[in-house]
Amino acid sequence: MAAALPALVLGAGLLVAAWRWLRSAALPGRGGSMRGKTVIITGANSGLGRAAAAELLRMRARVIMGCRDRARAERAAREIRAEVGERADGAGELVVRELDLASLRSVRAFCHRVLQEESRLDVLINNAGIFQCPYMKTEDGFEMQFGVNHLGHFLLTNLLLGLLKNSAPSRIVVVSSKLYKYGEINFEDLNSEISYNKSFCYSRSKLANILFARELARRLEGTGVTVNSLHPGIVRTNLGRHVNIPLLAKPLFNLVSWAFFKTPLEGAQTSIYLASSPDVEGVSGKYFGDCKEEELLPKAMDDLVARKLWDISEVMVGLLK
Repeated sequence: MAAALPALVLGAGLLVAAWRWLRSAALPGRGGSMRGKTVIITGANSGLGRAAAAELLRMRARVIMGCRDRARAERAAREIRAEVGERADGAGELVVRELDLASLRSVRAFCHRVLQEESRLDVLINNAGIFQCPYMKTEDGFEMQFGVNHLGHFLLTNLLLGLLKNSAPSRIVVVSSKLYKYGEINFEDLNSEISYNKSFCYSRSKLANILFARELARRLEGTGVTVNSLHPGIVRTNLGRHVNIPLLAKPLFNLVSWAFFKTPLEGAQTSIYLASSPDVEGVSGKYFGDCKEEELLPKAMDDLVARKLWDISEVMVGLLK
């Protein structure tokens, strides 16, 4: 039995490797050319955002990387340019802009610069996020996960709506998570002043993303601007940097994540699809996974909660006094 163990391990490894190869080979094809289109991606220096930026650059889009750490973003941009290659015809461009979603001041400064410098905006991908961090607050005093994942993107999107409308047909893509299922919108404690559970608060912020996307889609009917949300699946990124894994369990976790978690490129496919595919032209207010529409739980389709969340968010970010 002991002699057969190495062969079993090798065989299992080969099967997993073959399965991963088949999964990557089955990635959906890219949408049409994005030449002449401008795309903003938040959190584009790593993970899903970086993968989406590289693919959309390959499709000849002008990609604006909205990132908190400018040095890391510039390094990522250089790496992406090296991977994709410069085009002789000048089509496709990467631009780095500083954007800290934990600071409403930074969000306003970013949008002010975009509105000054950009003549159009065809796609906004609200991708950046923070996952299950210890209790901390944003610059403006909001619980960090709700502040970054929902409120920062809420203000960003609203400030760029005029440009998106003027560029119609245009698209807004909101990256949520399957974990929205475990969240609840507690209007009595949106800022987690009474109690804080990092897992619950992440799920609540992702439920807020979906409710925001649905309410925004309703408000934008007839404007030519579509809004859709998505879940990327379980992806190997640095999003889980705040999750503590016991030292002895890390080798097993790393093996399992390599075998069964999606790569950033695989996880970014639905974002890329919603940003570029002609298949979803005019589709709005829907929720996608693996480039297909999926059903939502009733709590994610509660229009009354979505409208109340919108109204309160407007006040929290200073759009209404």
